[in-house]
Amino acid sequence: MPYASLSPEPPVTAADAPKAATTPIPQMTRTIALVGLMGVGKSTVGRRLANRLGLPFVDGDEAIEGAARMSVSEIFAQLGEAEFRAGEARVMRRLLEGPAIVLATGGGAVLNPETRQMLKSRATTVWLRADLKVVASRVQRRDTRPLLRGKDPLQALTAMAEVRYPVYATADLTVDVGAGAHAQAVEAILEALTAFWKNGAPA
Repeated sequence: MPYASLSPEPPVTAADAPKAATTPIPQMTRTIALVGLMGVGKSTVGRRLANRLGLPFVDGDEAIEGAARMSVSEIFAQLGEAEFRAGEARVMRRLLEGPAIVLATGGGAVLNPETRQMLKSRATTVWLRADLKVVASRVQRRDTRPLLRGKDPLQALTAMAEVRYPVYATADLTVDVGAGAHAQAVEAILEALTAFWKNGAPA
């Protein structure tokens, strides 16, 4: 699998910044990595959060697609999940070794031990947690997720949660995101990050 280059970062629009930050934001030296199940809003929330923090945004799955020059669905179909995970780990390492960004990780990226260690040492991790029924209602709208194809979304997500939640729970911060607006999720993350930094955590 080539994974030779990274795709350009998607543009951030003015709509992603509904208002200025209400608290001073320190100079960022560490990546903010959003972890959690598919469908919790990591990409949409991440773009808005990046704009508020003045950081570039990178979607992990889009970076993998750019490196492989194939869609995630094509990688799964033609090369299998094992090869996707291997390529994902390489791309995650490359991103985490670079300058500070807001990174929306793929739902299964944290299952790789090396990626987990890289996240721990080089990023501030935020678990976006949501009710599984809310997530299932979101993901069933599009048939673009290989791990859900041909399955009941809620059952599949429940099985994933049993394996992944203990790993997600090791994140630096946990932010519950419901069915509300993404702007609310951004505010909740900023509030949690501000408290985290005030307690002496590196930004």
